Amino acid sequence: QVQLVESGGGLVQAGGSLRLSCAASGRAFSTYAMGWFRQAPGKEREFVAGINYNTYYADSVKGRFTVSRDNAKNTVYLHLNSLKPEDTAVYYCAASSRLFGRIGMNSYEYDYWGQGTQVTVSS
Repeated sequence: QVQLVESGGGLVQAGGSLRLSCAASGRAFSTYAMGWFRQAPGKEREFVAGINYNTYYADSVKGRFTVSRDNAKNTVYLHLNSLKPEDTAVYYCAASSRLFGRIGMNSYEYDYWGQGTQVTVSS
């Protein structure tokens, strides 16, 4: 069982930056693939970035967002730079023990989810 708690969201102007954190409880955090997803009002949840043995990004955030993890702290981060109003969403982190080195881009590939943190980008 893994519990995930996100933090770091907030209100920022376009062009600004934020760092989201996702703290995990439970054992063997380093063995989990981690993903970040987001959901804007009226839209489906979408993949943003993932990290396992490597990293992968959605085209919409590539070059602006960076995902990283600190296994000693059981924490995964999402650095959001050059933010745009269309980045406004609730951001969720997720963990999976089933990906075996891959990075999953679909919600159903993840077993555990955090409660989400709101990111609002004003124009």
